[in-house]
Amino acid sequence: MSGNVTSLFRSTAAHSPSMAALARESGETAGAGPVDFCIPCNPYFPTPAMFDEMAGRLRDIITYYPSSADTITAELCGLLQLPPQCVAMGNGSTELITWIDHLLVRESLAVPVPTFGRWTDQPMETGKRVDMFPLQESSGFTLDLARYAEFIRARGTRAVVICNPNNPDGGYQNKQALVQFMDAMADRDLVVIDESFLEFADAEAEPSVVQEAMLRPNVVVLRSLGKNFGLHGIRFGYLVANPALAGRVRSMLPKWNLNSFAEHVVFMLRDHGAEYAQSLHQVRRDRLEMSGQLAALPGLTVYPSQGNFLFVRLPVGAEGTVVRDRMLTEHRVLVRECGNKIGSSSRFLRLVVRPQPDVRRLVSGMEQVLYGAGRGAAVPEPAAGNGYSSGTAAVDRLMSETNGKGMRAVTAQNAPAAIGAAPAVGTGTPLPAAVPVTAAAATVGPVPVPLPVAAPPLPQPAPYENPAPVPQPAPYESPVPVPQPAPYQGPVPVPQPAPYQGPVPVPQPAPYPQPVPAAAAVPAPAPAPVPVAAVPVAPMASPTAAYPPPTGPTPPGVPARGGLTAAQVRGTNGLESVQAAGRPGPQSWPNAAGMGQVG
Repeated sequence: MSGNVTSLFRSTAAHSPSMAALARESGETAGAGPVDFCIPCNPYFPTPAMFDEMAGRLRDIITYYPSSADTITAELCGLLQLPPQCVAMGNGSTELITWIDHLLVRESLAVPVPTFGRWTDQPMETGKRVDMFPLQESSGFTLDLARYAEFIRARGTRAVVICNPNNPDGGYQNKQALVQFMDAMADRDLVVIDESFLEFADAEAEPSVVQEAMLRPNVVVLRSLGKNFGLHGIRFGYLVANPALAGRVRSMLPKWNLNSFAEHVVFMLRDHGAEYAQSLHQVRRDRLEMSGQLAALPGLTVYPSQGNFLFVRLPVGAEGTVVRDRMLTEHRVLVRECGNKIGSSSRFLRLVVRPQPDVRRLVSGMEQVLYGAGRGAAVPEPAAGNGYSSGTAAVDRLMSETNGKGMRAVTAQNAPAAIGAAPAVGTGTPLPAAVPVTAAAATVGPVPVPLPVAAPPLPQPAPYENPAPVPQPAPYESPVPVPQPAPYQGPVPVPQPAPYQGPVPVPQPAPYPQPVPAAAAVPAPAPAPVPVAAVPVAPMASPTAAYPPPTGPTPPGVPARGGLTAAQVRGTNGLESVQAAGRPGPQSWPNAAGMGQVG
């Protein structure tokens, strides 16, 4: 392959180049490309017979308009036993991430890193503050939900994301812990649980939180179809939420945002549930075997995964971009080097789970590149710098703009000392400070506690907050301004509702249930002409005016605002999943709560 092929990787900011771009640069014919360990795709589905069926109908599929998105969504909901009112289908999960950002994320979003790049890049592109919670290499990139919650509250972040399993490391959170976290975040604007890879997990029989999401006012579950169905080229995915949130996203989508290939596949699935479930079972078996074979390579660390991929750290002295390029040019094997993922470095690869013949080829190529006679390691690590060598804009942005403005000073102060730490050699356990997960994470050293960096031990409790008059880490939190249990409610200063409410015939037309206690706590007689001394409240009030105050956890059997009762979710009161007329119900198709479980 020509040098132009490997140069494609250096021209992509946060993702790998497409297979089509690689084929064009290499001059290869269709189907003659490298063995793909980069794109996380189910290699066992669709079956050859399903591909033959689609090929036989190709002319009709690409000639005619698809049905409306409502028709395709209704068919999918019939398979998954979900109420269509709670589902919005998009042209790939990335389209839905875009609309979630535009419609539901107002000013800030918290996300653990490393993770899927669109969760960090999309909100930054629209001017939001992204608060990145660094997963520590020394703890195996495990997400501690309790510390994550503390991090969110310390920064006053309004929207929250968790990918389960996480991409690229495959880290998994059990269902009960996630539900508790969702309820702890009931006072946030939005909680997104991205379950794009969940169907490959086998840690629990029913790992999904879609049923719980429909009962809560601020939770959205995102799911992909291309990954688990092995069809990335057919752009389709869906989200599940209470009818108000799902309807808000659905109302913005074009009537024909789903293509005819997506429609054809969705309507094929009813007859192929058994093959689909078997494909997931086989991927899980392959993951165990592939993990064992890779872990046997000297100096290579393989992290536990519940996705259809494995996150590995290369031996000391090996550099990921060189390994990637040599694997591609010398062995025709495509791997995902993770130096352009925020929170990762070029010491790490993400390797997709594939059948055993392909894995043997991967392992053989890795042995030659890493330990071949006379070659030694792929390339020495840089002696200085930040540990990242991908040469991409994503890394530069991380080092200068991590966490909006809150981590910049800490990063500049501590990065040199952290980067100088030397890793241990040849052990199978994660090495403390081998390569910093992020510059901010490196300041913590081997201790898997990122919060001390984020907390307010510095002179400024919240250095990233624009309004500096009052040192409150989260100006939205009720405990800080004691007189106001809901400090972000514009109408609380009764005499001045004008800052965000256009029509002000009455000081407070009671947009929310209980403004009275707050009014009682504030000196009511004060006409507050200049008592705009509520400076910390007034600037933050206008962006939140259109949103009702958060509620606590929803009691069992009681519908959340805009949500459903448990009985409604199970299919009563006219909200049952729609089954296409004249079509038999699925015989073995897994439901949304236990997607793809076998047996």
